[in-house]
Formats: sequence, structure tokens, C-alpha cells
Amino acid sequence: MSDTQTATTDTVTSTDGTTIAFEQSGAGPAVVVVSNVAEDRTGVAGLAAELAKDFTVITFDRRGRGGSGDPQPYDPEREVEDIAALIDVIGAPVALMSGSGGCALVLDAASALGDRVSALYLFEPPFIVDDARPPAPAGYVEHQEALVAAGRRDEAVEYFMAEVVGVPAEYLPMMREDPSWAQMAAYAHTYAYDGRILRGLQDGRPLPADRWHVDVPVAVAVTGNGEEFIRRGAAALAGLLPDVTVLELADHDHSAFWAAPQPVAAQARSFLLA
Repeated sequence: MSDTQTATTDTVTSTDGTTIAFEQSGAGPAVVVVSNVAEDRTGVAGLAAELAKDFTVITFDRRGRGGSGDPQPYDPEREVEDIAALIDVIGAPVALMSGSGGCALVLDAASALGDRVSALYLFEPPFIVDDARPPAPAGYVEHQEALVAAGRRDEAVEYFMAEVVGVPAEYLPMMREDPSWAQMAAYAHTYAYDGRILRGLQDGRPLPADRWHVDVPVAVAVTGNGEEFIRRGAAALAGLLPDVTVLELADHDHSAFWAAPQPVAAQARSFLLA
């Protein structure tokens, strides 16, 4: 890693006084990478390292994760304010990018922050807009909260994986043996956080027409080996916003955002620097 890619860590204070820990690396146009549920900024470290070859990259610990605070009660609007505080550090305008559930937060932030955001790269947002797959269970956010409040964090992870993601029950014992399970359990409270952000986007109904007002260029990436419901959600988003390009990453699946950072970064780079 060259000197321009050397990462520095710091904190910023969000509007409500919450400390947000972040990492900055690289040089060039600014990109803020938003991590996903049940992970801190280390979850997107591989992608950040690839992007830092061409961009100034900020990754950060979302509320309730890593070195960032977690005041209660949780409010999704505070996460938009956290992104705004990071933009104050790096300087506007910035591109925003995320994968899976984090894409909803990125769209909310872009809607709220207007011309402070220059473009979006969304990797396989998990929007359920029809009957291509079952909708998220009604009341699952409250059920997650109840499990965490009772100290049943492992059960909260199992419930999310089985009932929301749709992982077959026979795979759960193997998942519990993986080292990543401990972090997912530690961050089990964030399943409800992201569930609140995703409300209305995984119900098997059309995307809400009045939630997002995004005029900047948006890339929505789908994968060649991905699920049909994600493709349909991408098409729905393209029909809703004025400047959406649907891109395909062939020979990959939903895990590529984390497991294959080089091709994801290459696709994002081509879009953002076009």
C-alpha cells in the first residue's frame, strides 16, 4: 500500500453528540462506504483497500458497532446525520456506496443530503417488490428486539438468518461454527436497526414512490449468480429514480461485495469515474 493509501483513524461527533469512529485512506474523489448489518467497518476493509487506489475512501463504524456510540432509543434518521458529519470531514460532494441492506440507508442519505452527494453505487439491494420470494416476516423487528433484550443473541442471529434471509435450517449449525458468528451475535441488536430502515422495502409490494428523491447517477449492481428477487428489485428502482444504471457482475453472487472486492471495486470505479 502506497503512502496515499495509508489508513488513518479518527472520530467525528454527530449532530446528537454521538461519537462516530471512522477510517480514511487513499486520495482522489471522495467515496463513503457504508457497511451492512451486524458488521463494523472492518467488514468492508477489502473493498476500501481496492477503492483507495483511486479514491479518498471513508469507512466507519455505524451506530452500535465498533468504536461508535449507541444512544437509545435508536432512530434511523440519526444514521443519516452520521453520514452528513463524515461528509463535513471529507468535504462535499461525495459518492456513497453500500451492499445489501446498507443500500436503503444510502438512498435515504442521498435523498436528505442533496447536492452533497455526487453518485451512488448500490450492490444488490435486498428489496422484495413482488412474489419472487416471501416477504420479511411481519413483526420481525420487534421479535429481534425482544430476543436481544432477553440476552438471547444467538437466537436472534438464528432467527434473522432462517426467517429473514432464508438460510436453510441444516446450514445453521455450520454457520455457528464459523468465527464470524461471534461478531454477528455481538451485533445482534443491529438486525432490528436495519430492519427499521428497511421497513416498507421487503413486503412484496412496489417500492414507495415518495420515499426517495435522488437525481444523481445511481448504479445498481446485480450478480450473474444472484437471486431473481434482487434483479426485480433493481429493475423496480430503475423505474422509480431518474438516472439509474443496472450493472451485472457475472460469475458472482451476493457475497461478492465482501468476498470479491477487486471486481466490485473495478465495476464501481468504472461507473464513478466515467
